[in-house]
Amino acid sequence: MRAGARSGTLQGMSAPMQSRTTAAYYVQAVLSFALATAALAIGIARLPVDAWMRAFLAVALLYVITSSFTLAKVVRDRQDAGELVSRVDQARLDKLLAEHDPFRADNL
Repeated sequence: MRAGARSGTLQGMSAPMQSRTTAAYYVQAVLSFALATAALAIGIARLPVDAWMRAFLAVALLYVITSSFTLAKVVRDRQDAGELVSRVDQARLDKLLAEHDPFRADNL
């Protein structure tokens, strides 16, 4: 039996969700995104084509960026929903195990 179950609280429900990324990984991801976006924007600006073609590519760049953020949010939300269901199921199981007494005799 876990310490959380002995004290009357369910450990799975009282423990906050921990971040899986480090600060360095977060900074690396932000810098990588900024560098890639800036490089592509500079490349579009310096292309030897008409302004309307540059504008089209710039709008395409913005569309790719916004759809990437949307996709990342949807994937994160689905993963969070799966973890929440898992945590609720674990809490129910912990409660059943904490309440179960294998030595109790009901029919005596």
